[in-house]
This record gives sequence, C-alpha cells and structure tokens, in this order.
Amino acid sequence: MSQADALRKQILDLVEEYARAAFPEKPFVPGQSSVPVSGRVFDGKDIGTLVDSSLDFWLTTGRFSDEFERRFARRFGVREARLVNSGSSANLIAVSVLTSPTLGDRQLKPGDEVISVAAGFPTTVNPILQNQAVPVFFDVELGTYNADISRLEEALSPRTRAIIFAHTLGNPFDLESVAAFAKKHNLWLIEDCCDALGSTYAGQGVGTFGDIATVSFYPAHHITMGEGGCVLTNKPALAKLIESFRDWGRDCWCAPGKDNTCGKRFEWQLGTLPCGYDHKYTYSHIGYNLKVTDMQAAVGLSQLDKLDGFIAARKKNYATLRQGLEPLQDFLLLPQATPQSDPSWFGFPIAVRPQSGLTRERVIQHLESRKIGTRLLFGCNLTRQPAYKDSAFRVVGDLKNADYVMHNVFWVGVYPGLTDAMLRYMVESLHEVTVGKCAVL
Repeated sequence: MSQADALRKQILDLVEEYARAAFPEKPFVPGQSSVPVSGRVFDGKDIGTLVDSSLDFWLTTGRFSDEFERRFARRFGVREARLVNSGSSANLIAVSVLTSPTLGDRQLKPGDEVISVAAGFPTTVNPILQNQAVPVFFDVELGTYNADISRLEEALSPRTRAIIFAHTLGNPFDLESVAAFAKKHNLWLIEDCCDALGSTYAGQGVGTFGDIATVSFYPAHHITMGEGGCVLTNKPALAKLIESFRDWGRDCWCAPGKDNTCGKRFEWQLGTLPCGYDHKYTYSHIGYNLKVTDMQAAVGLSQLDKLDGFIAARKKNYATLRQGLEPLQDFLLLPQATPQSDPSWFGFPIAVRPQSGLTRERVIQHLESRKIGTRLLFGCNLTRQPAYKDSAFRVVGDLKNADYVMHNVFWVGVYPGLTDAMLRYMVESLHEVTVGKCAVL
C-alpha cells in the first residue's frame, strides 16, 4: 500500500468516526421536535463515499457516475441510464429529445401538443412550453390524484405527439390504459417517476412502460445526491439523443477526458462543416450542460445500497398512517392506491372534506403548530398559477377536481426518517383537530 493509499484509508476511517459524533440519533419530543414531510436519510458510509470521491479531485462525471448509471439501470430494469443535475433537468431532457430531427415524422415541433395533467409539479409541464409545444391539461381523479384516463380520447388532436404524466406522490397512474393509448396513436410516453422510485404496476417497475422515464435525487426523494436526476430508456437511439442534449448538444459520444471513441474523429462530414471537422466540436442539437459531478454520483451510489430498506420504510409508514386515520373518513378523504399498483409512497395525501365543517387551513395550522410539516399537492391547478398566465395551453373539461385539490388537499410525510413515535403523534394530532380526541394505536 502506498503512502497515499494508507492516508486515504486513515481519512475514511476518521470520517466514519466523525459521522457518529456529528450526527447522533436524537430523541423525539412531541411538540418540541419537528416532524418533517421529507428529508435526507444518511450515515457514515454515505459521507465516506463522498469524501472518497473528493480525494480523487475528479470534478466532473467519472468513475462513480459510470458505476451509478450501470447499477441504477440494472436496478430500474432498463437498458440505459444517464445522470443529470436534477429531476427537473431530466424532464427537460426527456421532452427536448423528442424535438430531434432524427426522429422523422415523430419529431415534436413548435405548436405540437403534449398531453399532461393540470394538478402537478410545474417542471413536469414546463419543458413542453420551453420547447414551444402546447400542453393539453385535463383533470385528475380524487383519491389517487392521477390522470382521469376517461378524458384521454377527448384530449387527442391531430397535433398530439406525446404524453408526460407523473406518478403522483409515488402512486402509479393507470399504466396499462395510458401505454395502450400511446401505442394506438403512435405517441411518445414519458413517465415522470421523480416521486415513485420503487413503485410497481402489475408487478412491473414504473418507468419501464413508456419510451423515457425520469427520476429525481433531491434530498426529499427516495435516494439523494443532494441535487441530481436521471433519464432512462430501453432504446439505444434515444439514449444517444439524451446524451447529446445533456452534453451541450454535441454529436460526439466520447466520455469526458476521452478522445476518438468512434475511431474516426477527423473523418466526419455533418451539416455544412468541412469534411474532417473535429467530431468533438460538432453539434447536432441545441443542447445544455446538465451533467452531475462525480461527488454527487458517489453519494447516490452509496444511497443505492439502502434503497430497498427506504422503500420498505415508506410503505410501512404509509400503512401506519392509513390504519390510524381510518376512523376519520367522515372528515378526511384518505389516499388510495391505483388498482394493480404497489406504490413506493413519496407522501400521504389527505383531502379535507368540505361537508365536514373543517377547512384545510384549519387542519394545516393545527399540524404546523405542533411542528408537523405539511405540503400542498405541488402546483395544484397549474392553469391558475401566475407563471402560466400568458402561456398557450389547451384545457379538456372543467378541471373541477384540480380545483378541489387546490382548495382541500395537502400531504404529510412517510419518509424513512420518521419514527413510530412521530407517526403516532401525527395520527393523534389529526384525531384531535377532527373529532377532538386522541387515537389509540
């Protein structure tokens, strides 16, 4: 072992020791300790892997990124995975890829339409507008908060080219129906799986039904890199396009620090460039630089080892809340899994029934006063958000359920950092604000 290797080992041993001292487990004190909706769950191994990568001082994508992409694609059940710097960037890449002229008559062009839902997160929809296409909004179902597929045919027009739906809070949308619809009408299907890592539909992992899938590794999500995301596909031609749009729009597919992977770096003739123009500086798309650092990938690689445990904890926490809140159905509409699905829940959505005499604001204020974190269902009805006031979009139906979500729905956490004591406290607090007494679990 060289001196550098010995010092590296000593540093990493100290990191483990540091992690134990710096991040001890803290007792939960009801009313004093916070109960977050989400958060990073990490240990000394995660910090150690981060420090290990930093000692290489390889500041762009490298060995950890390569290993993560290989392992994550295998874990996800697809052929190709490409890391990007966020889940939002993953969605931007996924839609932008469809604008490539190489796709022929399936190319997404300005003015073409992409079907989505009105109640969701903005960066599922923003890439449609950013690529000068037109979002087509329709409503969601209450309880599942996923697309109301009965409106799919109504949403279709001669200019429809693609569908992008998110699996809301980890609850899969009706993949069987949507995938069949996309196939019937020759539409691209993008699955936004940012909240749904580990969810399955009919025994098959989400993200494997469509043409492209996206995932987020923000601290709130199932595993984290701090910032980070991934674009996945089973189609090598799409994987090449994903890489191009992620890496400045270049035509070359050499990894950073590599040259002449194609074996004819100075023999290409593309566009009206002179024959032999350096392939490393030939650009076939108007792209971005959305890569991750190897240090981010290192954290993700360590987190990936914990994914099965994280998924199991989310399911357990969801089941605990569902059981504890069952007696409150007259006051609260509780979430329901889509038929044939087994969600890896991101959050626990709750609708306050207007006829109960309660309001969402009253319930949320009660929970927040007890240090229990809450969130709304993202942008709720996006057509009412100020950002889209002057945007071109088409609406199918009256979006009454999206408006219901806007007024009545919120969610609480199920992430693995929540303890049984925290979950009991959440249930007791919801019983207190509804029927004025505590539940006994």
